[in-house]
Amino acid sequence: MQDVEMDDHTADYWARQLRIGAAIAAVVTAIGGLRIAMGWDGAGRWWLVPVGLAVLAQIALLRLPWNRLVRSPRTRRWLTLWWMAELPVALLFGWVDSDGWMLYVPAVVLLLVSAAALWSPRFVIALGVISVGGYAVMLPVRAGKTFGTTFLLVAMMGCVVGLTAIYAKSRRALDSRRQAAEHRAETMLAASADAVIAIGPDTTVRYATESVGQLLGLPVASLVGRTMMDLIPADRQGRAADFMTAVLALPTGQSLRAESQLGDAAGETVFVDVLATNWMDDPDIAAVVVSLRDIGTRRALEDRLHLQAFTDSLTGMPNRALFRRRLEEAVTTATTSNPITVLLLDLDDFKLVNDNLGHSAGDDLLSTIATRLRGHVRPSDVLARLGGDEFAILMHDLEPGDAAALAERLLRTIREPIRLASRDVACSLSIGIATSESCAGIDDPKVLADHLLGNADLAMYAAKRAGRNGYAIFDPTMTMSVLEEAQLRSDLEHALEHDEFLVLYQPVVDMQTQSVTSVEALVRWEHPRDGLLGPYHFIGAAEANGLIVPLGRWVLREACAQLASWRAASPAAARLKINVNLSARQFQYAGLVDDVAQALADAGVDAGSLTLEITESMLMEDIETAKRTLYALRELGVRLAIDDFGTGYSSLSYLKQLPVDVIKIDKTFVDDVHIDADDVALVDAVAGLGQALKMQTVAEGIETDAQWSTLRNLGIDHGQGYLFGKPADPTQIHALLTGVGAISA
Repeated sequence: MQDVEMDDHTADYWARQLRIGAAIAAVVTAIGGLRIAMGWDGAGRWWLVPVGLAVLAQIALLRLPWNRLVRSPRTRRWLTLWWMAELPVALLFGWVDSDGWMLYVPAVVLLLVSAAALWSPRFVIALGVISVGGYAVMLPVRAGKTFGTTFLLVAMMGCVVGLTAIYAKSRRALDSRRQAAEHRAETMLAASADAVIAIGPDTTVRYATESVGQLLGLPVASLVGRTMMDLIPADRQGRAADFMTAVLALPTGQSLRAESQLGDAAGETVFVDVLATNWMDDPDIAAVVVSLRDIGTRRALEDRLHLQAFTDSLTGMPNRALFRRRLEEAVTTATTSNPITVLLLDLDDFKLVNDNLGHSAGDDLLSTIATRLRGHVRPSDVLARLGGDEFAILMHDLEPGDAAALAERLLRTIREPIRLASRDVACSLSIGIATSESCAGIDDPKVLADHLLGNADLAMYAAKRAGRNGYAIFDPTMTMSVLEEAQLRSDLEHALEHDEFLVLYQPVVDMQTQSVTSVEALVRWEHPRDGLLGPYHFIGAAEANGLIVPLGRWVLREACAQLASWRAASPAAARLKINVNLSARQFQYAGLVDDVAQALADAGVDAGSLTLEITESMLMEDIETAKRTLYALRELGVRLAIDDFGTGYSSLSYLKQLPVDVIKIDKTFVDDVHIDADDVALVDAVAGLGQALKMQTVAEGIETDAQWSTLRNLGIDHGQGYLFGKPADPTQIHALLTGVGAISA
């Protein structure tokens, strides 16, 4: 027998068979003692004493810790002597007793059967040959049987020996197959990134894979037998107990997933994804099987994205999303005696600083402004940068007169000259002030927050119309601006009817070769009075009044038709793709899929040439509806991209659920990627995420060679920005594709 390490299952089997064998031996010996007491004469009955002692000894064997003893190869070798010792005892009894030759047969058969349950076929055959040999001698000598009868009975005994040997061989084969299957399963579990534990009814760990030890830095042997609660931080044990209760309430084979925290050997917290399956009613398992996956890296990246989503990267202030959340929380507790005050601040003529001194100087100016503003707010106030040159302050317990005094102080501090690019720059603010009292009668926090921000915005524009460098407190008469919005709507409708919109196209290039792989369609308004207007002048209004849907449909059809035109005019455009942005309302529009299909069909271009860009915030408004829309678009064959990735607040776990082909990294992460280690780490993580999920990555807003070089080295697939080309008309794009022109950057 080969000396191999015995597993728990095999040790239990051996212990059970040895106890059965000891019990059988005790019963057979007791039967022999009964025969002595009833059939032997008085002179031979003294044998009852050793027989009785043998019975007691065999009963005592039942209580030995066989599960531990049989793990020793030496013990298993000595156990063979037990079976061998039984043969001469049976033979002696059969020889001495007048009817012993008949009792010898069942005793030997029991011995062979019990041996076949444990030992190899070779040992069983050896035991059988010895027992048959004794029987062959006993039959003619003690039983007086003829040669023919002896031969027949011995042959039948030989058949019994053969059958028990075959049984032993079959058992060995089944054991080998079981052990091989268990070894394969354990090897696969050990190689898996997931750690697996089995938790019994008393919450103790009954089994753990080696990867659990790697995950927690603890020896697997030290985990088995401990309660699961020993591994869970005290503040999460209640939730863990509720989770286990919920799992146990599931039908057998059903699973429940959650995210949790475990404590490792160093006392650190390990974030894990937990998938627990209820196998408690399965007699072969009788445990809850828990799969654990380390999600620490993913959580860290999500935390970084969460920080980016709610923090302005330039000033470190809360951004618009976080300000809006704090405002909604604040208005729920606002009362007449405890009003909420919002100040909306906008820098006057900030665009001139960017145009004359450059964006770096503009960033320096905003950072200085942010520092000055911080000096005038209380710790309990919320100071945020909403975007661009717009700031906001949320304050509690502020009287209207105090708000005006604060606005005066802010105006004075901002007017102090700021040194930029070796020159002093004077700035001014336009400030709008609104309180929750101006929104009386509104109960919904979201609606109330909208109205409060809207009122502050109206007041801020009133300050600008009054000459800037001042403040205004909201007054209901300011709603006259609604008339202006109505006029803007009328102008937009007129523009749609009279083809005043046009589409420009910005190249998207391969980061390695700088060859153009696609173009992004960007809408502009050729206003009859104000000239060429960018999207910031009208997209918001179109979104608000619903005109964005017909405008977006027109842009989509125009872009597809233009792609077909380029392809017809030049072979260089044969593999060119086109990107079209979808607005939030357009994405929610029920006829979107039909619009896309019709635009592709009318233009005669393949669906794979069109990429639709959707922002993170649009997806997260209603993730289930968004998934259905995305999959419907995917069925058409179009490609899908997440635009401004990192500026929203989506969980990374949603990415693998969405049929997304492209991740577009927002410009805010590109601006300082060549000098900011945090931006490098984040972009590197997103590049790795894209590779892992088989998605292409596009970096937006590339303006310098240093940014391009850094992003290229990080493995970003494509780039877009003024370094490669500004938005251009179709003729310029055609010249660029054919190599007869270039777009000025």
